[in-house]
Amino acid sequence: MASEEKKGGLLETVKTIVYALLIAGVFRTFLFQPFWIPSGSMKDTLLIGDFLFVNKMAYGYSYASCPSVIVPRFGIDIDAHDICGWADGDNTRLFGSEPKRGDVVVFRHPTTGRDFIKRLIGLPGDRIQMRNGILYINDQAVEVQPDGTFEEIAAPQGPQRLRPRCANGPVGEGGICIKDKLIETLPNGVSHSILNIGTQGSDNTGVFTVPEGNFFFMGDNRDNSSDSRVSSMTGGVGFVPYENLVGRADRVMFSSAGRSMLFFWTWRGDRFFKKIQ
Repeated sequence: MASEEKKGGLLETVKTIVYALLIAGVFRTFLFQPFWIPSGSMKDTLLIGDFLFVNKMAYGYSYASCPSVIVPRFGIDIDAHDICGWADGDNTRLFGSEPKRGDVVVFRHPTTGRDFIKRLIGLPGDRIQMRNGILYINDQAVEVQPDGTFEEIAAPQGPQRLRPRCANGPVGEGGICIKDKLIETLPNGVSHSILNIGTQGSDNTGVFTVPEGNFFFMGDNRDNSSDSRVSSMTGGVGFVPYENLVGRADRVMFSSAGRSMLFFWTWRGDRFFKKIQ
């Protein structure tokens, strides 16, 4: 009798684990995906160490809605294509809705399949260009207003120990790293912060005409962002197909200034449940 009870208890434990995994899988596939900000390309809207949930219901579902599980340390590399590749190739979405200019979006990189997060700047048919650091949409310069400076400590940040680039560089270890901060207002009235470090090649580009069914993305930290200004085949992002969108980022849940989100003593007290502008 005791053996049967032990066997029955083990079976119930296994069932509980299986059900929990199924519920977690459904939650991550159809509702919200956790996302940890690994780089500074979206400063100061998003900081290295911000933790957020991506709203997958915002744009409907495609192959990109399936989760990827990538843990290089243990040799785990399960991409969304491995699970839902059968749904790829038609650039459509189930229950799809169009993203809006100015949305902060997580998407699959068109070449590598890795998750990226950027701001949606160009819609299908738009002409996008940078001239002297100013964004032009359909030949019209967007409104830009100075908004002081963004300051941070010149020190390694996050798990990758990335050092910030500074407009007042070179800055020694522990010094104050400064970037110019501006408020950019897009044609639909969405205003958001952007940062400027200095003059560089990406401040002047040719005209990008966004193809049908694709979108153009840029980072808010304009001089430190690999985005649609460079082809996905040469280290950038290029145009992003509609089906590659994962979801919209609406709010930071919490933020860690340390090497791990588990280091609770490094959590930033001013970023709990912070709305993403």
